[in-house]
Amino acid sequence: MSDAIHLTMLKAAERGIVRGFAPGDAHYRRRLMAMGLTPGTAFTVTRLAPLGDPIQIEVRNSALTLRKDEAMMLRIDRLA
Repeated sequence: MSDAIHLTMLKAAERGIVRGFAPGDAHYRRRLMAMGLTPGTAFTVTRLAPLGDPIQIEVRNSALTLRKDEAMMLRIDRLA
């Protein structure tokens, strides 16, 4: 796999897998993990707001909406 990227770099209908988290606020990391975004978890970007905030993803058969600052905490790999 290539170097990890930010979730904000994906477009609608693209798939990714969580690789890890950016250094920073531990509260956001715990919140993301509680929502099911743990390393190794695959997801699909389902919707993007016109200005890119918020981002809706489908993960583990659930729809999650993340603000841009939360999405920036995720390090992901793009899936083909």
